[in-house]
Amino acid sequence: MAAAHAADVDALARFPAEAFGAVKEQRLLGLMVPKSLGGEGLTLGEVADVCYRLGQACSSSGMIFAMHQIKVACLVRHGTGSAGLQRLLRRLCAEQLLLASSTTEGQGGGNIRSSEAPLEPLEGGRIALERKASVISYGAYADGIVTTARRAADAAPSDQVLVAFLKSDYTLTRLQGWNALGMRGTCSEGYTLKATAAADQVLPDPYEVIHARTMVPSAHLLWGSVWTGIAASACARAQAFIRNVMRHSNGQLPPGAPQFTRAMSTLRTLRGMLATSLRRYQQCMDDPQALAALDFQTLITLTKVEASELAVTTVLAAMRACGLSGYRNDSEYSIGRLLRDVLSSPIMINNDRILANLATPALMSAIPTSVRE
Repeated sequence: MAAAHAADVDALARFPAEAFGAVKEQRLLGLMVPKSLGGEGLTLGEVADVCYRLGQACSSSGMIFAMHQIKVACLVRHGTGSAGLQRLLRRLCAEQLLLASSTTEGQGGGNIRSSEAPLEPLEGGRIALERKASVISYGAYADGIVTTARRAADAAPSDQVLVAFLKSDYTLTRLQGWNALGMRGTCSEGYTLKATAAADQVLPDPYEVIHARTMVPSAHLLWGSVWTGIAASACARAQAFIRNVMRHSNGQLPPGAPQFTRAMSTLRTLRGMLATSLRRYQQCMDDPQALAALDFQTLITLTKVEASELAVTTVLAAMRACGLSGYRNDSEYSIGRLLRDVLSSPIMINNDRILANLATPALMSAIPTSVRE
């Protein structure tokens, strides 16, 4: 369903309604929620495979699904002490609610470890929030929004909490539209979010903890799975093109065939790197000390950088393998949409920002003395 409507979703920059109708029908939105709360109790690795498959079919559908699952991972791992959040997860599974993410704000842009808008206490154990979000992907189509906020008016910008709001809790006022090069179906518009809710919809753990233990690892691994799916789709088109040329030229390889070899090589590297990072995270995800270690934080952060760069390299090589047929938009072997979509990957939390933040830790790290370290 996602593949059948991917071109139209891109052309009209519209929400992939058909794909998410199927996602809800197949009850995929609660995959990581424990069975005791009505979910499927699956692992992050199993969800990564779904992101990979959806990324092959429709980039926007895959990215929306990944963003939702990142928020679910945070609620599942850090909301166990809240009756309100347990009720929310039950509703999510029963009603197949789609959660959006709001972590970028105002002048801070992509610095998700800083919030401007504070939570305000209200009477009756309730809280209020008003924030200008520069991006809330698919916000108008979501059933709820999970957002960062400053803990209180007198708190530092880095003293943050994570709050889960359902659609009945908030209003959205559109600030800017979404006419982008790629990932057009994510409908990543900007909004003013005004919300009130029960105080038990605030996750008990500080956002600093959620960020390091769950948000960043889940985001980088699930985003990376979507980008890998896009790269795999480009390779499949290049392979189909080359096979077609050989059928009509007595087995003669087209000039771009070496680029297909390059594309397949980088795709294997990309899949292997993601699989390694995923295994490492699943091995230590319940060990706070291991998660906080410099080597793990560097590994999982660089996973995003490497996955995004390798995905772009793979799709570019696949397009060169197809030559003009890959470059044209009216060809069955067109790589254009896939290339435009995957070019978003290095600027989703900009790679330059990430590398700059890692410069000091890198200087403190020891240089390996053998290839097996």
